[in-house]
Amino acid sequence: MPHTGNLIAFAAIALGMVLTPGPNMVYLISRSICQGRAAGLISLAGVALGFVVYMLCAAFGLTALLLAVPYAYDAIRFAGALYLLWLAWQAVRPGGRSPFQVRDLPRDGPRKLFLMGLLTNLLNPKIAVMYLSLLPQFIDPARGSVLGQALGLGTVQIVISAAVNALIALSAGSIAGFLVRRPSFALVQRWIMGTVLAALAVRMATEVRR
Repeated sequence: MPHTGNLIAFAAIALGMVLTPGPNMVYLISRSICQGRAAGLISLAGVALGFVVYMLCAAFGLTALLLAVPYAYDAIRFAGALYLLWLAWQAVRPGGRSPFQVRDLPRDGPRKLFLMGLLTNLLNPKIAVMYLSLLPQFIDPARGSVLGQALGLGTVQIVISAAVNALIALSAGSIAGFLVRRPSFALVQRWIMGTVLAALAVRMATEVRR
């Protein structure tokens, strides 16, 4: 398993990323508000399966890459830093769309809800980039199996993402109403998130290789 410090740091980044608006959050919130909490949770199950697919692909691929290419670690480390900076910009850029702007969605059955959640995640390229660029930053080959550490970190991300998105889906209507009455709160949240992500990017880029 990864070092405890790496797990905590990775969990913090995973939490920051799941709180950053993206296609998954927009879809789950819109689905929950338009069709109810149960529909949102069924959709979330599909999203979670998409995370599992990406995690397994990334874990097995990274294991082979980091063992075969000497400078792969540094290349992926800088790619991860650039990715976090991009996320920071998306959080603070002018005209950024609030995920609580509800989209009109048709009422679908459980099977379609699950498949739509899965496809929404699988067709979101930032998930693949996240796993490929961030997982290696927290893997220490000296602590044992690279594959085992990658799977452990990926599991942490999936658990955090599923838990946070479940809470958001269950309270989507209340949160949306709160933000409509207090638009400045959403702006402050975006800037806090952008600052945290940018700081993590700088730390990642300047970190000395383990």
